[in-house]
Amino acid sequence: MSAARALVRSLAALSAGLLALTGCGGSGTATSSSSGTAAPSKGGPTVVATTTWEAALARAAGASDIKYIVPASIRHAPDYDLKPSDLAAVAGADYVLYASFEPFAARIKDAAGSKAKLVELNLDNDPATTSADVTKLGGLFGTQRDAQRWNTDFNAHWKSWAQQVKAAWPGGKPPVVVTQTYTTWAAKLAGARLVGSYGPNQVTPAQLAQLSARKPQFVLDNENMSTGTVLPGSGARQLDIVNYPGQELDLTAVYRNAADQMAKAFAGS
Repeated sequence: MSAARALVRSLAALSAGLLALTGCGGSGTATSSSSGTAAPSKGGPTVVATTTWEAALARAAGASDIKYIVPASIRHAPDYDLKPSDLAAVAGADYVLYASFEPFAARIKDAAGSKAKLVELNLDNDPATTSADVTKLGGLFGTQRDAQRWNTDFNAHWKSWAQQVKAAWPGGKPPVVVTQTYTTWAAKLAGARLVGSYGPNQVTPAQLAQLSARKPQFVLDNENMSTGTVLPGSGARQLDIVNYPGQELDLTAVYRNAADQMAKAFAGS
């Protein structure tokens, strides 16, 4: 079999796998290529991540030679068509980072003939999960000090963001919120009173009635899995929370932007 024919078959298999991808999506700044680079190599491991989220975790852990496959401009990963250049990137990687809801990750490695170590990450912006992923990657990359430093700074920032949002609580009381499954971390950051969640599927009429009856003041929706107005007629104000970092791979920006967004909304209610 010719190399060209093998590549075509590999890409066909990868595209089929990509269609099965589901996730808690988000996007940041647009990028014009099929991969992005966080910083030039400084002699550390070469890391290829499926999305900007895994890439940002790698950067937080101290890696510098990082590429990601699904562009930051793609709002939902299954919309992306894999390219031959994606296989080339994986072929030279030391580590390939992916999430459990991305079944095409292993196929990328196999199709590219890569000897990279596959590393599964638990993509959840809950602070404990984020810190655990950063610590895990720091151990693998040999950058434990960088990972520890980032986690220390992150914990301090989290407290500061939480105080910022608390200062904007409407009437000085914790706001009553409903969240999408993958935005409960934002409710935690806000110190809000969580009265229900929904998703990842669209809200059913029964759920609509149940959640609306709990009289939430705000709905913290997931921007990249949004199905429109979640609780129409309930009077709740909907905020679209972004989970994924942009092409700059600044994971803290996800939390900072959410804090700013919620503080502004709470203060204006």
